[in-house]
Amino acid sequence: MSLSPKLRYVGSRLVTTLLVLLCATILLFGLTLLIPGNPAEVLLGPRATPETVQAYSHAMGLDRPLLQRLLIFLGNVLRGDLGRDVISGRPVLDLVLEVFPYTLTLTLAAIGLAVVLGVPLGCYAATHPGSWFDQVGAVTSVAFIAMPNFVVAVFLVLIFSVWLHWLPVLGVGRGGGWGDAALRLILPALSLALSWIGYIARLLRASLLEVLGEAHIRTARAYGVPERRIVYRNALKLAAIPTVAILGLGVGRLLGGAIFAEIVFARPGLGTLVYDAIAVRNYPVVQATVLVVVGVFTLTNLLTDLSYLWLDPRLGRRLGEGR
Repeated sequence: MSLSPKLRYVGSRLVTTLLVLLCATILLFGLTLLIPGNPAEVLLGPRATPETVQAYSHAMGLDRPLLQRLLIFLGNVLRGDLGRDVISGRPVLDLVLEVFPYTLTLTLAAIGLAVVLGVPLGCYAATHPGSWFDQVGAVTSVAFIAMPNFVVAVFLVLIFSVWLHWLPVLGVGRGGGWGDAALRLILPALSLALSWIGYIARLLRASLLEVLGEAHIRTARAYGVPERRIVYRNALKLAAIPTVAILGLGVGRLLGGAIFAEIVFARPGLGTLVYDAIAVRNYPVVQATVLVVVGVFTLTNLLTDLSYLWLDPRLGRRLGEGR
């Protein structure tokens, strides 16, 4: 019994995702080999005695053949063992899982804010091409896209906290309840989302204008279907495909931007964790953080690819025709 085209499509994307994760893990292992000198000496510092360095190298398996070290590293990753923190001796995975929810919350808030504001702006600009709103939106969107996230973060702190005293900026508000945590999330999320608001608006505008010119849309208009229904029920679903694709790829950029946002706004998260680890050359923590970010990025792209089956019914028909 042969599998359906959709199941084969899902299976191929799963295999591709696993291969990407495997290649990324091997590449990350290879990058650790580029550390100048003996990694044990780098991790233990210049005051470590030769006996201590030798004992640490043996305990970490650094004196074993390269292929054996790679296989051990891959096996540990599969078991969820990402090593131990050089400073505290705690499992690195525990450290990452403690702060990952903060980074995930910040990233999801930025994506949600970008979609909630960018989609309506893009739809209105597409349905009113050439208007003053469309022209002003084009200039504003390009300006937002061109501004780096850390510059936006600094200006937001100066305007809304230092000058206006409207919003708190530091920390996550552990003792102030959900309301205080939400207030402290506004500026970091906005600093990440601002460039994506303009990007989504312009991309959706261009895609929606193209879809509105297709034959099936003209047929719906000829039959008297209300314009609002055509735009928001028929055209928007197809026009959203490029936007969803860009958002899937943009998760990696947002996670990278979260590093600067967490440092500027003094928030716990993967960004702060990896920044502090780099400062003291705590390479197991850096390695584990990068692996987690790569895993989230590949999983997001997998979900993005699978969402095309729902957004574009024509893809399912094309898969069926290709049997």
